[in-house]
Amino acid sequence: MSKQYDYLIVGAGLYGAVFAQKAKEAGKTCLVIEKRGHIAGNIYTEAVEGIQVHRYGAHIFHTNNSEVWEYVNRFATFNRYTNSPVANYKGEIYNLPFNMNTFNKMWGVVTPAQARAEIERQRAAHFVAEPKNLEEQAINLVGTDIYEKLVKHYTEKQWGRPCTELPAFIIKRLPVRFIYDDNYFNALYQGIPVGGYTAMVEKMLAGAEVRLGVDYLADKAAWGAMADKVVYTGPIDAYFSYKLGALAYRSVRFETETLDMENYQGNAVVNYTDAETPYTRIIEHKHFEFGTQPKTVISREYSAEWKVGDEPYYPVNDEANGALYQKYKALADGEKNVVFGGRLGEYKYYDMDKVIEAALAAWQAQ
Repeated sequence: MSKQYDYLIVGAGLYGAVFAQKAKEAGKTCLVIEKRGHIAGNIYTEAVEGIQVHRYGAHIFHTNNSEVWEYVNRFATFNRYTNSPVANYKGEIYNLPFNMNTFNKMWGVVTPAQARAEIERQRAAHFVAEPKNLEEQAINLVGTDIYEKLVKHYTEKQWGRPCTELPAFIIKRLPVRFIYDDNYFNALYQGIPVGGYTAMVEKMLAGAEVRLGVDYLADKAAWGAMADKVVYTGPIDAYFSYKLGALAYRSVRFETETLDMENYQGNAVVNYTDAETPYTRIIEHKHFEFGTQPKTVISREYSAEWKVGDEPYYPVNDEANGALYQKYKALADGEKNVVFGGRLGEYKYYDMDKVIEAALAAWQAQ
């Protein structure tokens, strides 16, 4: 294989697509290879019964960056969807993030002063000067009632271990609003691409050669020889054959089904915050686009332990994994003509706008 391209981009997710788009715009030649059988990575959507289904979990675009917002609007029209999830605790429904609707339902309070006083009363009764675990940290922040009903069991399902065994730094803050506003994000811009994310990414990749079902790591040297530079968005530890050990992730398992009804739960996202319900949340996909189809599609999400070979979702950003990543990053910094990017390449939980920011910055650094 002789050098035929300016860039080999490994991964057709959002980071790779943005980099490819900018490179093509500048007149560069790009080959994009993707291990999966589809483009768009974890923001991949596909039509089922006329509904755009988020195959790898809910993705709501939100940003305060006007440059990023203008950029994505070149490739999609965004609707007015506002993320307003609700929590179901043993049949009790609470607004998220924690706001005056939540506090009124929980305690019957009607003013911000009453809500603050109740939270402070509970915090003071259990305050720990130096929290040693997530439970102590969370109670320090929001008191016992909110912790027990809306934080504890959901968090334990997500992480697969008790809150008393999770480090305190995982929860640096919890969003508490003393207003009647259930918009989850404090973002200036928010919405879902009309017609789904896959169509948006397809437009970003227009003009680039894309090959699906290709495992770059199975023949890294040969693929790398095809281009002057490689943009790698896969797992950083996999790139180095896990020679320092595997970085840890949490994975997610989805149970998706089509139901012969118009409306299953009345909201796009419902979190299940009790211990008895095995899944963490249910997504009803049609509500992302205000769908009126006669059927509906739902996905139950189960948090799962991860092992090498599973789909990695959330980096376990504890001290041990952070230290291991820094060792891999030192190796990556020594790789000439390879750019490591995205949530797997940088072992970082990224919101979509931050992925785009990082990809644009990486391109500008070329």
